[in-house]
Amino acid sequence: MYPIPAPEPGMPDHRSPWRYVAWTARRQWPSLVLASAMSTLFMGVQALPPAIIGRVIDAGLTERDPRALLMWVAVLLGTGTVQAVLAAAAHRADVYNWFHAAYRTMQVVARRAGRLGVTLRRRVSSGEVVSVGSSDIEELGELTEYTGMLVGSLVTVAGISVYLLSSSLTLGLLVVIGVPAIVLALGPLIRPYHRRTTTHRERLAELADQAGDIVAGLRVLRGIGGERMFARRYRAASQETRRAGVRVGRFDALLRAAEVLLPGLLVAAVVWFGARAALAGEITTGQLVAFYGYAAYLVVPVQSLTAVLGVAVAGHVAATRIVRVLSLRRDVTDPAAPVPGPAPGGALYDPVSGVTVRPGALTAVACARPADGTALAERLARLRDSDPPVLFGAVPSAAPEPARADTADVVALPDMALAEVRGRILVSDNDAWLFPGPLRSELAPDGASDERLAAALHAASATDIVAALPGGLDGLVTDRGREFSGGQQQRLKLARALLVEPEVLILVEPTSAVDAHTEAAIGERLAKYRSGRTTVLVTTSPLLLDRADRVCHVADGRLMAEGGHRELLRDDPGYARTVRRGDGA
Repeated sequence: MYPIPAPEPGMPDHRSPWRYVAWTARRQWPSLVLASAMSTLFMGVQALPPAIIGRVIDAGLTERDPRALLMWVAVLLGTGTVQAVLAAAAHRADVYNWFHAAYRTMQVVARRAGRLGVTLRRRVSSGEVVSVGSSDIEELGELTEYTGMLVGSLVTVAGISVYLLSSSLTLGLLVVIGVPAIVLALGPLIRPYHRRTTTHRERLAELADQAGDIVAGLRVLRGIGGERMFARRYRAASQETRRAGVRVGRFDALLRAAEVLLPGLLVAAVVWFGARAALAGEITTGQLVAFYGYAAYLVVPVQSLTAVLGVAVAGHVAATRIVRVLSLRRDVTDPAAPVPGPAPGGALYDPVSGVTVRPGALTAVACARPADGTALAERLARLRDSDPPVLFGAVPSAAPEPARADTADVVALPDMALAEVRGRILVSDNDAWLFPGPLRSELAPDGASDERLAAALHAASATDIVAALPGGLDGLVTDRGREFSGGQQQRLKLARALLVEPEVLILVEPTSAVDAHTEAAIGERLAKYRSGRTTVLVTTSPLLLDRADRVCHVADGRLMAEGGHRELLRDDPGYARTVRRGDGA
């Protein structure tokens, strides 16, 4: 057995759902072979008792041979013991395959999600991502778990058929023809089952989306009196999801009933023909008992085969959703021939807005529309491409116009490798999450000294949060940091961004959820902490704007004015309106 999760999950084949399933199987083929062997041995040994009981009757009872009777009883006891051991081994192998496939899928999906970044939110709903992580990986795991059962069932049915054919051609043919006929008879149920399962999964994803939106905006909904309206919508969507689940359940129940009824008819047929053959003297009493035992036992592998069909349907639906996520491509991609970025200490120039971020300074950008600020931050960090592109490099200090990309010391961001852009320019906005685990590793995953941690927490005015947390820096944070208020989360995320120490740090409304006193402290400390390093503040907070070395006023997506905060308040009425609106005036 190999460790779970795998150190390196590999590059998945996501050209189609079945190709992905096949790729998963190839990545864990040794464990699948082992599980198939264990299941085959288990089912093979499980199939021996009817034949052994037949020998007990014929050799021990019919012929009145005590030694033969004891021998075959001992063989039956030994078979039961071996069967118990093999059952545990086969189950362990099957469960291992389940975990192996589920964790591998979780790894590749999480890796893709991390690389997609903001693209994931734009292309796939959060509910669909939740559905992939909560149920689809489970269905795919079940598909690999049933692989050993499928192989064991096929081999067992084939072995029993050979035994019956050698003992009675009529009974053997009845089984050989009857088992495939049962599987084929279930075929018409598979397509509608697949269709209803797909619909149910889509409804679940949509419901998870609504739930996430409601929870995220619960305070706003209560404030505007929309809580009841959204509750009604959620209730209606929930009922539709329930009805879709009931439709799936009906077909699932029909499939399960057929799994019992059709093999039962086969058992009845085998018993009927077997009894007639025994009365005619064509087979012995022991063989009749064995035939009956095999006919009854065949229900198990036949049910396994039909169960695999249902699991395959659910697995295909799950793989379809997984492949959709894995097939997504980032909004921005690496250039075919990346060029090295400029030397450290370069400026950023955004031709779309006209904003220049000068090196080593704290630049604030006040946008009349919040969407313009978000778009600017994404362009400056190349989270989205623009035409013309953002330039990175030298800006002549005496010239009002920034340098163009036709010089060696100025590079367009799309010409640089994405890894270099991400390593030099960092955006921190309010969509970032806090992840579960010790606070120390959440703030600095790659490690940081206590002195650096203390300095970043002080700059973010977050020292009191750590002091109040049981365990301090070693205290545990829950998923998304739900134990913290919105303002506390914002300060911790600011401290985390500061600890990265990027060449260019872009902060989008980093203090929108904190009180004025804390905001003023953050403005003063942030300027000192990032002194001499390039920092961009996208904000309309006067307390932060007043601490900036330079303020850019953007309206309708274009730079309207730049200068000091108080200078712009005096000379730019549009800037004054933007700032005062952001201040609540």
